[in-house]
Amino acid sequence: MATGENMTLRTPLLLGALLLGGALVRPAQADEAEAESCLRNKIWEGYKEGWSVRTATAATLGQGEYRVYVVTLQADTEYRILSCADGTAVNVDLVIHDADGNVLASEDATDRQPIVEYKPIATDTYYVAVHARSLKDPNGRAGVGMAVTFR
Repeated sequence: MATGENMTLRTPLLLGALLLGGALVRPAQADEAEAESCLRNKIWEGYKEGWSVRTATAATLGQGEYRVYVVTLQADTEYRILSCADGTAVNVDLVIHDADGNVLASEDATDRQPIVEYKPIATDTYYVAVHARSLKDPNGRAGVGMAVTFR
């Protein structure tokens, strides 16, 4: 992180969400700030409904690109996976896979703020894919935030 870089926008998002797959979540890039702000608002709204944050992160994706996050989900726990993309995105999809690649839950409506709810029957390793399906500029990039919440 550059000396003097402003952490004000990221601090609440990172509290309680510092680890993902054993790695420290890195500071956001400039084009991820809008996505993180949206995600932070959704997380705070979720607190009112009893949801807690398990992990949160952000990435910059081009059209058609995706990130896959490895998470351990506990049996009989409700999970809500949230994603927010900045205004350059048209459509972002979320998919939860098991270790064999089977799709367990997904949200594929045309929007930039998908939400997937899932309650695993077994504690196991799962894979959350965040896919920037389409952007306003097919050659551009979008900031995309993702959080795993539970209750």
